[in-house]
Amino acid sequence: MKKKHLFNSLKVLLFSLTIFGCKQEAKPKPEGYLRLEYPENSYHIQKTDCNFQFEKNAIAQFQKERENCQYTVLYPSMKASIYLNYKQITNNLDYLLKDAQKLTYNHTVKAEEIIETPFINPNKRVYGMFYNVTGNAATNIQFYATDSVKNFVVGTLYFYAKPHYDSIYPATKYIEKDMKQLLETIEWQ
Repeated sequence: MKKKHLFNSLKVLLFSLTIFGCKQEAKPKPEGYLRLEYPENSYHIQKTDCNFQFEKNAIAQFQKERENCQYTVLYPSMKASIYLNYKQITNNLDYLLKDAQKLTYNHTVKAEEIIETPFINPNKRVYGMFYNVTGNAATNIQFYATDSVKNFVVGTLYFYAKPHYDSIYPATKYIEKDMKQLLETIEWQ
């Protein structure tokens, strides 16, 4: 009998706490958004040993990778790099163009869309293509530039993380401006 009385008392207590315990209505929390702030883009001329120069963002570091005209523009705080590869044209322009395009279109498996933007600057003899690859591709931005006679450069953006497009989007948009600036300011020497 004592157990039954104790059990009934517990039921009454739990019921009372459930009914009278919450005096405020539960309100949903507002959605939170990640806010990433990057410094304003500031550019200066970057010379190379390989027949070209360009403007790069002052926050990025520049290093030569090897003796064969490969360079890296590093963004340590964003864990990203732009890899630049310069080739001299020696009757192989078709091969270089196809190779650059193949590099981009190898990402069609993971890409949602590949947007091509032609670049033409006849005053500086710079012609090329700027690729914006949306989706979880290994690289979201690529370009190539050439004078069609002697010089050819390929630029590719990589992040040091598994690609999740929505997560790297803010950094990708920031570096995209830098890559467009790089392409638009290439000068052959």
